[in-house]
This record gives sequence, structure tokens and C-alpha cells, in this order.
Amino acid sequence: MISSTTTAAALYTLFLASAASAQYVIDSVSFGHQTPISPNGRGIPGWHLSGENHIPQLLSDRVIVTPPAPGSARGAVWADQAILHPEWSAEIDFRASGPERGSGNMNIWFVKDGRRAVGQSSIYTIGNFDGFALVIDQYGNGGGSIRGFLNDGSANFKDHHNPDSLAFAHCDYSYRNLGRPSKLRIENGHNGLRVNIDDRTCFASDNVNLPPNYFFGVTAATADNPDSFEVNKFVVSTTTSITREEPNKQPQQQQQQQQQPPHLEKLDKFPSSPEQLPDVDASAIQKQEEQFADLHNRLQGMSHQFANIFAEFGKLAANMDAQQKTLLERISSQQSQQQGGINNNNNNDALAALSRRLETIERAVQDIKRDVEGKDYRESLKNLQQAVEGVRGGVTDQLPDHITKMISTSAPRMGMFVFVVVAVQVMLIGAYVVYKKRRDNAPKKYL
Repeated sequence: MISSTTTAAALYTLFLASAASAQYVIDSVSFGHQTPISPNGRGIPGWHLSGENHIPQLLSDRVIVTPPAPGSARGAVWADQAILHPEWSAEIDFRASGPERGSGNMNIWFVKDGRRAVGQSSIYTIGNFDGFALVIDQYGNGGGSIRGFLNDGSANFKDHHNPDSLAFAHCDYSYRNLGRPSKLRIENGHNGLRVNIDDRTCFASDNVNLPPNYFFGVTAATADNPDSFEVNKFVVSTTTSITREEPNKQPQQQQQQQQQPPHLEKLDKFPSSPEQLPDVDASAIQKQEEQFADLHNRLQGMSHQFANIFAEFGKLAANMDAQQKTLLERISSQQSQQQGGINNNNNNDALAALSRRLETIERAVQDIKRDVEGKDYRESLKNLQQAVEGVRGGVTDQLPDHITKMISTSAPRMGMFVFVVVAVQVMLIGAYVVYKKRRDNAPKKYL
């Protein structure tokens, strides 16, 4: 029978081992562990996207590095920050899909100088580089393979007669059209370099240890029959707890971390960590594995609760800062209003002058009104009526005589009319007589 002291010591040892192996996500060089990937749909914080004949497309849960069409496209996604820790692991969930004979390749880089040294190149188009490259393509016509390449800057892969021969390790893996993301894991530390695919070892080497201060990146290239490469997740973590306080941060990134508390982001990344656990009687847990699992889960739950507390403190601090900013803005606006008092006085003087003019016009109108209402215009109206009656009587008395005179003087005379009629009749008779004489004197014509 194992004593309670021995059991507690064993649990404590297991807890220390678990804490030592705890993984802390490096948010500045990770994406896909939070949804959506892009907060604004235009970019990924801490990453740079570029392409040729295509710009990598951002969706809520993936990055389409190369599209299904058209072909001959390139895409690249590069981290802006270097890895500062000697021990790290990178988890990449990717998917490749395309036609039956589609082709292309995806390259995962860990190189010095990052995108400035590689850009959108693949292992076949890159010149000199310093670092590690993991290539996923259909090399060897075996349905697909994963190969590792190392370079210290001395080898020019583009000019090499057979760059495939420079791979130091590889494994076969059919990655196309699986209908699900493939899970790739790269581990680097004191035990060397290890690459796993779908929870099985692809290759490992104890003699390879990648240095810090290198940059992560993903590039993809397609041929005329393209393959679409999608990256759902690229999460880099380390066992070093000081990752939560990464050095050499730029001021802008520090402000972003202040706005989004890093403790919640870090502590919330433990896999399979329940938020709430039901109470369990101690006598119901018999095995050491069950005891350790219960203790582990409850410690994780406590960590989550502490993370929530820190998040609430962060929200309160942000609200206080916002209220203080609003108060300062109000004070500054009042000061500006006081400074603008002189201009307000000038405006008031102009308004006063206009008011005085309006009052003067109003008084003049009142005077005119009183003058109109006070005078008697009956005499004037009587004189006007008499004048109108006089005009009307003159027209009635004199107008008929004038019309009769005009008719009598303008009417035509009857004698003149009779003379004209007789003269026309005489002329017609004379014309007829002349016509008869000329016809009788004309020579006869016989047929």
C-alpha cells in the first residue's frame, strides 16, 4: 500500500515535470489560434503577405496562399518578428487541393533576414540563404514527400545542377486532396530537430540545432495545373516562461499588448483544459494517473480563473483610461472656448448693430401706419369720383356725334358707283363689237 506522503511526492514531481514542459504561445509570430485570423480582414497582425499573380486571401479560419486558379501563381506569408528563444516548436495546419494532375510546392522557412532574403521564392528559385527550409511537394512521383534542407549561406540552390540532392532528410507523405488539414509539427531544442506529420515522426536529427533570431515564413508556388495551398494555423510556442514578456518589443506592439492582456492569451492556449470541473470525492480516485489528471486539470482551471481576473483588471484599466481621456478632452474644449471669447465679442457687436437697424426700420413702419390710419381721405375720394363722373358724361354725350360724323364723311357716294357700273358695261360692248368686225374680215379657210 503506497503511503499518502509518497503519493503526494509523486504527484508533485509529475506536476513539476508538466510545468517544465508547458508550452507558451508566442503571439507575435503565430496566427490561427484565435478566430478570426484577421481582426479587420486586411492583414494578420505581425505578418506580411505578398504574392505574384495573386495576393494571399484571408478568410476567417485560413489563409489561401495560392488559389485554385489561375496557375503560375506565387504567395508568401512572413513573420515580422524573429524567434528569440533557442527552444521552440511550430505547429502548422495546412491543406493542398487541386485537379488530378495538379502540381506545386509549399515551403516552410526558418531563415536569417526573413522575407528580405527569400521573398516569394521556393527551394528551386532561391539563391543563397542562411537557415532551414521544409519543402512539401510531389518529388519522386510517390504521391508526395516532405524534405528538409539546410544552408549556411554558401550554397546557391538556384544555380545548383540538382537542388533535390541537397536534402538532408525526407519522408513520404500524400498530402493532396485529403479533405482535411494536415498537422505538421517542427520541434527545435537541445534534443535536436524533429519533424512530425499527423502525430507520427517524419524525420529527426540530433545533430541539427537551429539558432535563434531567425524568421518564420511560408511560401507556395503553382504550375499551369495549380494546387491550392491553404494554411489554417501557424502557432509557435516555447517552453520558456519568459515568452510572456518578450524583449525588444516596439512601442506600438507594447500598446497592443496593453490593450489585449497577454496573460489571457497565453494561459488560454493549454490544450484540452476544462474551464469548470465538478467536485469529486477523493476516495473515488484510486490510480496515480487519475490523481495526476485531476490535479492537472484543476490547476489549469485555476490558471484560467486567474487569467480571467487579469483580463477584468485590464478592462477596468482600459475603461479608466478612456474616462480620463474623455475628461481631458472636455477640459481642453472648455479652454479653447475661453480662448475664443474675443471672437465671440466681435460677433456679438455685429449682432447688436444689426438689431439696432431692425429696430429703426420697425419704428419707421409704425410711423407710416399711424399716419395712414390718422388722416381722413374722404374729400380726396369725393374729388376723384367727380372727376370720373365728368369723364364718363363727356364720353356719353360727345361720342355718338363723333361716330356719326365719321360714318357720314367716310361713306362712298352713290353717283360715283353708278358711273363706274355704266362705264364697265360700255367697255364690254365696245370690246365685243371690235371682236365681231375682226372675225368677219378674217380670210376664210376651206378644207
